[in-house]
Amino acid sequence: MFKFSKRNRNRPNPAVKRDTSPRGSRILRARNGRNSRPGLAARFAGVDWARFRINVVVGIFCLLWAGLWGRAWYLQMIEGPRLADRAHRQHMASELVTGRRGMIYDRNGQVLARSVEARSVYVKPQEVEDFLVMANTLGPILGMEPQKLYDDLSKTSRRFVWLKRKVDDYTAQAVRKANLAGIGLSKEYDRVYPFKHMAGQLLGFVGLDDKGLEGIERALEARLGCIPTRQIVQRDAMGRRFYLHEEGQSEPRGQDLTLTIDVQMQFIAEEAVARAAREHDARWSGALVVDVPTGEILAWAQYPFFNPNTYRESSPLIYRNRLAADALEPGSTFKPFVMAAALQERKITTTTPINCERGKWETKNFIIRDTSNQGVLPANKVLRYSSNIGMAKIGLALGAPTFYKYLHALGFGERTSVPVAESRGILRMPRDWSEVDIMSTSFGQSISVTGLQMAQGYLTLLNKGVYKPLRLIREEGNVEEPRQRVFTEQTARQVMKMMRDVVEEKDGTGKRARIEGVEVAGKTGTAQKADHRAGTYGNKRLASFVGFLPADRPRYLVLVMVDEPSRNQFGGVVAAPVFREIAGRALIYSGILAERHVDESGKGALASGARRRGLKVSALETPYLAQVAHAPRRDSGMQLPGHLAKASDKVPDVQGKSVRNAVELFARAGVVPELKGSGSRVVRQSPPPGAAWPAQGQGAACILWLSER
Repeated sequence: MFKFSKRNRNRPNPAVKRDTSPRGSRILRARNGRNSRPGLAARFAGVDWARFRINVVVGIFCLLWAGLWGRAWYLQMIEGPRLADRAHRQHMASELVTGRRGMIYDRNGQVLARSVEARSVYVKPQEVEDFLVMANTLGPILGMEPQKLYDDLSKTSRRFVWLKRKVDDYTAQAVRKANLAGIGLSKEYDRVYPFKHMAGQLLGFVGLDDKGLEGIERALEARLGCIPTRQIVQRDAMGRRFYLHEEGQSEPRGQDLTLTIDVQMQFIAEEAVARAAREHDARWSGALVVDVPTGEILAWAQYPFFNPNTYRESSPLIYRNRLAADALEPGSTFKPFVMAAALQERKITTTTPINCERGKWETKNFIIRDTSNQGVLPANKVLRYSSNIGMAKIGLALGAPTFYKYLHALGFGERTSVPVAESRGILRMPRDWSEVDIMSTSFGQSISVTGLQMAQGYLTLLNKGVYKPLRLIREEGNVEEPRQRVFTEQTARQVMKMMRDVVEEKDGTGKRARIEGVEVAGKTGTAQKADHRAGTYGNKRLASFVGFLPADRPRYLVLVMVDEPSRNQFGGVVAAPVFREIAGRALIYSGILAERHVDESGKGALASGARRRGLKVSALETPYLAQVAHAPRRDSGMQLPGHLAKASDKVPDVQGKSVRNAVELFARAGVVPELKGSGSRVVRQSPPPGAAWPAQGQGAACILWLSER
């Protein structure tokens, strides 16, 4: 290979032969001619390079624009269906929505039960990446043994498993921060009862699946609850749900329910029955307060108390609604119905002489005894002295068929219209009655009734003899259907006057139920309880008292039952004072009676902080404060229900707190806030922290705005 210097580059190479042929000459001439043409610069000297560059840029953009449109067309028309399906699977999910249960209010709008959002932890085993890491992480958070958690989940074939239901907010936050594959939080609702044990047996409770298991919650499940529905919900990239519903789709919600119960009356009754049960060491005690003109039940109290918030800690014996479910022999409180039936059938008059056999009567190998030694009495005094012998003779005059007809018309042996789980009681057919059965039924034995049935029977008597159903649910626009007349108005008045003498006369058995300033009527009862093992009556008793006031125009009907008192067993001693306390405080609360009358009547009077005649009691937004302002401190069982024992005069700061905690803080002052948004924590509130509570009637509302974070 040869190298040529620049100087010798155009010189002929001596080693190369020159082509002298004609063809070689033509090639040489062509090369020389090309070298003789003008240069490139001269050739393009007239080109407008600025316009050329603009045209190039425009062309490039046109190509890009055409490419984008082509790509868009491809994604829309060719790949569109496949990508849309993938997006739908990623951002839309099918979810079983249970919905929020309806709220339960008292007659004045106080919330007795409400549902708040809670979180439950679940796992989808097929999506778990590492079961060991998952178990070691979640075990301490949920309070579960990691080894058991690992064994249960790593071997299961199920696609969905609940780990823990309705956890607290701190646990839910810890699970969320762990961010484990296959582990999720589901929104559920937790039932909260702001007044704790108030009307606990009546309200009942709901289980983990938000289904009513006892009380009103169970009896009205179809109304309070809602059927779970499967809905398509939208989620963001983090898997969080958008609370935006498709057109025509909304989250299911149960209906709200307003009871006839008055929280003030309920507190009065609960305090009285609790005191009676403790003073007399009773098995249980209960009371019903009924507004006679309307038939509405204002209070349904039972002791020992039951707190539905902690129902797992209570036995069925505690949360059993005994006033409706327990059928017991009523004893002497049953006698007014027998007397009314005999007067109605004209078997006797108020002056008919009845021989009470000096307290002991033996007939048909059956001995009947009285607690008092009475001879011949006019019929209108038989109730005053509560003579079993006198009532047995009146019952025999009625006869079994007539006797049964009146008891059935009063509602005995049948369930009432009150929507609770109740017993029918025991009322046998007339063909099964013997003469002894007629006599024993006349003074409240050989028949079993519930406290609710007794209240229903007395309400009929006080309603001028016309059957009036008890009411527990307040409904707008209810039309009363025509009801059967059981007794004439004259008969009802005669029996009511006899019951007035039981309390107001000096020798009446119910004199401990008197209230100065108002006439009271009632009937005591001391029923023997059967010993099922021995097959006869034992030493245990049911002490009861049923009364109403004012005696001439009844406003309140109060039934008191104290089961198996040990220190004293007579209804006039055990139950009558309980009636006096409840009825006296009810009259003060309603403004019928001045406080000083009850104070002079003895034990159970209201403290000096309560209302006097013509003045209103404390506003319902801050219930019970007036009544207990100067009350002596009692043990925990007698303290105020709910969180009302320590009410703040300023709006608390609940921002950042959980919904449950915030609602409880507001409930201490008797205020139930309005919740807006969805989530487990409060992010904003109105009124602001430290402000005074809104005054009643100003239309101001307490609002809490919620968020998930």
